[in-house]
Amino acid sequence: MTFAWLSVLLGSVVWLPGARSLQNGLALTPPMGWLHWERFLCETNCERNPKNCISERLFMDMADQMVSEGWLDAGYRYLCIDDCWLDRERDENNRLQADPVRFPGGIKKLADYVHSRGLLLGIYQDVGTKTCEGFPGSQGYYDLDAQTFAEWEVDLLKFDGCNYGTLDQLEDGYRQMSVALNRTGRKIVFSCEWPLYERGIKKINYTEVAEYCNSWRNFGDISDSWGSVKAVMTLSSAVQEELVPVAGPGSWNDPDMLVIGNFGLSWNQQVTQMALWAIMAAPLMMSNDLRDISAESKALLQDKHVISINQDPLGAQGYRVFKADNFEVWEKPLIKGSLAVSVTNFYEIGSPRNFLLSLSLLWKKRVCRNSCFITRLLPSYHKYGHLNDNSLLSLWINPSGTILLRMD
Repeated sequence: MTFAWLSVLLGSVVWLPGARSLQNGLALTPPMGWLHWERFLCETNCERNPKNCISERLFMDMADQMVSEGWLDAGYRYLCIDDCWLDRERDENNRLQADPVRFPGGIKKLADYVHSRGLLLGIYQDVGTKTCEGFPGSQGYYDLDAQTFAEWEVDLLKFDGCNYGTLDQLEDGYRQMSVALNRTGRKIVFSCEWPLYERGIKKINYTEVAEYCNSWRNFGDISDSWGSVKAVMTLSSAVQEELVPVAGPGSWNDPDMLVIGNFGLSWNQQVTQMALWAIMAAPLMMSNDLRDISAESKALLQDKHVISINQDPLGAQGYRVFKADNFEVWEKPLIKGSLAVSVTNFYEIGSPRNFLLSLSLLWKKRVCRNSCFITRLLPSYHKYGHLNDNSLLSLWINPSGTILLRMD
């Protein structure tokens, strides 16, 4: 697959080849689901905090919510466990085991429950000797752990990179686990953190990463704050020449979790995260409490028009094309020559600000080269109608807010 991305600063269109992706037939669109980490962290005291501790009960509750409240119907299929599910020691056969108090039925029982609800189960492990929170890691046990996950009928593995030793051990560990997962015969999406741990130490070989991983983290953990969301966008655009060419069906850059529906983002900032994660073809992994989420945040996360941008089968990752006066314009080529465009107002004071958008700024390969039908998807749905290359679309955008458009 090839695609073009526009560099406004250079004034030219550059053709870049897509990388060869991991050939396991999985994650042909960005995975969607729920992951416990940002909201629930490593809470293991179920006596003190029974509703929110990392336990069988928490994941069964979330599975029920995902089905009954329309999340599965919207496309969120993966229910993912992060760190702190493990017992402190492997069993007598060196197999991983769940904490017996918090997961009394083990992971296989939880997988059966999740699958019975029509969902898929994700689990967490680490390439090193220990996980980031100090539980047993997979180093030295890659084949055994992969087989264990397959026997438990796990559908996704998030593979962290703490306590890895040398960079050679880090890289070899990711390769070994990828091969071991495929060798089991079970289809398991492989979510890596390989580039995150190499960034700043050596040049990342994204072509190789994409051959072993279905998705990969590039930056540190997101937090429930506008500053964190903004930093992810800034970092992603700063290295987009590295990131954009390797994204595509089966291979996704992961800017980390959606924190929509928690405590730290205003409504406009929630809109911005949803819009930009859709534009970046990011895995849509929510980390929130689905038992206690506002109707407004729920509607945003389940917006079928925005999700269709993220899940577009072309699989092109969006990129920033314009930055000036605290505005940023991003675009994402879509199938059949359509285009998604976001405009963000990074000003954080004052009133809504005006941005005049011209099609002449945007991707020249779009099917509607001379005239496009413009639909606003966020912050609310509205059909503008046709706009030609010589027209200007006047957009009023709230501080830290975003307007997301589709052009057909």
